[in-house]
Amino acid sequence: MIGIIADSTCDIPEELIEQYGITIVPQYIIWDDHQYKDRVEMSSLEFYQRLETDETRPTTSQASIIDFKSVYETQNQLGFSELIVLTVSSAMSGTFHMAKEAAKLVNFPVSVVDSKGPTMTLGWQVLAAARARDMGADVKTILEKIDQVRKRLVQFVAMDTLEYLQKGGRIGGAVKWAGGLLHVKPLISINHETGLVEPVSLARTHKSLVENMYKKFFEKLDIHKILHIAVLHGNTLEKAEELAAKIQSDYNPVELIINMTGPVLGINTGPGALALCGYYED
Repeated sequence: MIGIIADSTCDIPEELIEQYGITIVPQYIIWDDHQYKDRVEMSSLEFYQRLETDETRPTTSQASIIDFKSVYETQNQLGFSELIVLTVSSAMSGTFHMAKEAAKLVNFPVSVVDSKGPTMTLGWQVLAAARARDMGADVKTILEKIDQVRKRLVQFVAMDTLEYLQKGGRIGGAVKWAGGLLHVKPLISINHETGLVEPVSLARTHKSLVENMYKKFFEKLDIHKILHIAVLHGNTLEKAEELAAKIQSDYNPVELIINMTGPVLGINTGPGALALCGYYED
């Protein structure tokens, strides 16, 4: 039996986590000297509501070696003889390193994969792994499938402000925008080779920001193939649903997911953010 594990930044909807038996290792949110397990002790909705009203800014902490080791051992005791673990980009977090170090402390095979991105960049790779596993694939074949999906992934994030990205320290190449540009709306992308944030463009209005994201996202995908697309949002469900409806009408993807960006990533993107993340299959 092969177990599939991901950290809590994957942003996979709960029903799919349950459907595929994916095990989630929570990251941590630290707020006013209190530590909360991501999506366990603080929901995404609670996080965004508090973020807009609390003057104190939260920080995050990655899951520890002990956290991962404990999950590995529990999964092994449940009958999983091999594990595949996928984490948020190692260029954005030390989570991958924690998962790798924990793998050295157990006496059964654990393959740890750097997803090279956040949110559904990680999520799509996790789902691909679980689906391949359920179709009878071995570890080698599953890892090959993960790699294939990652190479075809496209992710853009449209934010209402650069403020959260700048203060969260995950600004990557967008550092060139830092300072005096908090009143413009940035569009960034994820480089799935480096795992870093890259600047794309700036906009003055939300409408032009989203239109540009939509255009650039579908320019990067092979729209004549089978599409899997996720719309992520920072507690702005109505706008996410509007975007998803347009995608459904224009491109009719085989899979279209809407979900709220979780707290650990929401610290960096802020309320009102929208993101598109997807890939194509032959």
